[in-house]
Amino acid sequence: MSEDGSNGYDGIARIYIAGRGTRPLVGDAIGAAIVRAWARAFPPGATVLDLGSGPGEPSTRILQEAGLTTHAVDASPAMVAAFRERFPGVPIEQNTVEASGFFDRTFDGVLAWGLLFLLKPAAQALVIGKVAHALNPGGRFLFTAPKEPLEWLDAMTGLQSQSLGAQTYGRLLRDAGLTWVADAQDEGGNHYYFVEKRQPK
Repeated sequence: MSEDGSNGYDGIARIYIAGRGTRPLVGDAIGAAIVRAWARAFPPGATVLDLGSGPGEPSTRILQEAGLTTHAVDASPAMVAAFRERFPGVPIEQNTVEASGFFDRTFDGVLAWGLLFLLKPAAQALVIGKVAHALNPGGRFLFTAPKEPLEWLDAMTGLQSQSLGAQTYGRLLRDAGLTWVADAQDEGGNHYYFVEKRQPK
């Protein structure tokens, strides 16, 4: 993780917001249809935590348009400032996801869109465990990461990203008491893991 805690994204926040964080792109954003369908499956008013929200476009916008009670966390001061301009009524915490105080609450859903693989392996495992703890029974978790275990340099920051691979993610989810129930792939080739915290029998 970079020293600023944002994995390099605070340094390129202005470029990110200008190129990818504007509202006109929301409907056409790669993967938006998948996240929108996931969000619309919740009852109105359900609570959802948006991890690594950036400026809130398109993730928080999609959650809000689905009628969900949204909380967000992002480590970049510039991203958080842009978020607060766009969504003044939505609580956002400026913090790393690993240290977020929102994990002391419970939620019906957690979204980590384009985030988890930015973290070191130990931090990814930690976040999965915290998500499991924060989800209500029957709650749902959606995250993206390649199915294959691999490393690459982030196109925007130049920093290393790492997918642990489906086998390892599956084990971490099981160990945390979560059930991986489905997959999807968007038009950009990004892989989505649909996860549930099953109701106790």
